[in-house]
Amino acid sequence: MNVTKGRRTVTATQITTDLLSVEDAERLSVGEVHDLYRRYVNRSQVKLMTSLGFGRELVDHAEGCWIHTRDGRRILDFTGGVGVLNHGHNHPRILEARRKFQERSRMEVHKTYFSPYIAALGHNLAALLPEDLTMSFFPNSGAEAVEGAVKLAYKYHDGKRGTILSADIAFHGKLLGSGGLTGAQSTFTFPTIPGIDHFAFGDLDSVRETVARHRRADGTSDVYALLVEPFSATTMRECSEEFLRGVRDLCTAEGIVLIFDEIHSGWGKTGSLFHFMRYPGLVPDVMTTSKAFGGGKSSISGFVARESVFRPAYDNLLDALLQSTSTTYYGFGEEAATAIEAVRVAVEDDYPARARAIGEQLVTGLKRIQNRFPDLIADVQGAGALQGIFLSGSPRLIELAARYAPGGLSRDPLLPHKLITAAVINTMYQKHGVYLYYTLNGKSPLVAAPPLVAGESEVAYFLTAFEETLALGMPQLLAALIKDKVWSLWN
Repeated sequence: MNVTKGRRTVTATQITTDLLSVEDAERLSVGEVHDLYRRYVNRSQVKLMTSLGFGRELVDHAEGCWIHTRDGRRILDFTGGVGVLNHGHNHPRILEARRKFQERSRMEVHKTYFSPYIAALGHNLAALLPEDLTMSFFPNSGAEAVEGAVKLAYKYHDGKRGTILSADIAFHGKLLGSGGLTGAQSTFTFPTIPGIDHFAFGDLDSVRETVARHRRADGTSDVYALLVEPFSATTMRECSEEFLRGVRDLCTAEGIVLIFDEIHSGWGKTGSLFHFMRYPGLVPDVMTTSKAFGGGKSSISGFVARESVFRPAYDNLLDALLQSTSTTYYGFGEEAATAIEAVRVAVEDDYPARARAIGEQLVTGLKRIQNRFPDLIADVQGAGALQGIFLSGSPRLIELAARYAPGGLSRDPLLPHKLITAAVINTMYQKHGVYLYYTLNGKSPLVAAPPLVAGESEVAYFLTAFEETLALGMPQLLAALIKDKVWSLWN
């Protein structure tokens, strides 16, 4: 095999010599990794991450709630993998399931063989979910699950309705369709699917008004689907029971397919298996899942639909292959086998109860810290093991943050809040070895969302580190971040 590089032809022998092995990759220094990222991935990504205090170390291994770096640091991962790591890093049962799959040389993927893993996984979801939420489809990512659910709703109406509704603060992914359904702000606007309209999150009157706006002259609705997150992991807000039941009744009356996005909030994270399941008798027409669904090891997502919606859309000889088996990676063996074990662990180890216990300890500790620093913590809001800490500062501190913000970023009205939060995250990581993140929506809450394998000692360690960090004083934290991290990014 020969490859042309500019005006030069490279032979197969030269290519083989130049290719890096897995062992080569594991021997790369952090500087070499940065250089390869700059050359082949994204230069600005290196500049951005290292300026905020991350990306300067390489990970040796990770287990449970802990990350171990090559230079010997032990980091408490309180991000929960942004929803992926309910099971923590490298859960032994999930590793064992994958090891057995590989040792037995099981087949990965083929479009014309039925997969026992897909069959079993579909059965397990149907057993866990209420009523006739029984028909599943398993693509790779959360955004694909959302798009699959939207396509199902459109097909259910045979293309005779043209409008889909989503909330104004939603996050549903970054593909062209799911990106258009996302209410989060972006620095660039991409094209998307037609017919999208938005309602105010959690506001039933807004939903009613938006649905009414899309009524045809003959009195019928043009809305084929309504997509909403029962719990918004970007703002730490949850829809009330009254709102969700009201939307359910409205969608039933109007023939609108109701889709619940539980990609981040699923598998016990907020204190129930899925957030909507805390309300008996409340059932969407379609539910999406991903993130922790793969146990932190496999890239798998899914949507689960009611039979009454799925079968009219796809259960006929003409359309049977329109979605279910026409995608190449549907039925990927090891991914589905991993999800089977991840689901069993979440149920058998009662992850919802674990999340409730973690949440109780977190909220109790955070409220106590808020009472000590009322000028620094405006609010604590969340559910279960997914808690948002809304940091604040005096008007003078906000003014200071805005004044010293790097040029291009100073136009962002929320930048002072973001810098205050980033300052806390930076000190927590550098001084205490606690890894946190913050969302980019709304007032950018600092997120405390440990894996559900976290124990009381890990939560207590976080709370102690957080209190000691705030005790340093926000001016000192903010000045250090701006001087040493953010300002260097732009100079």
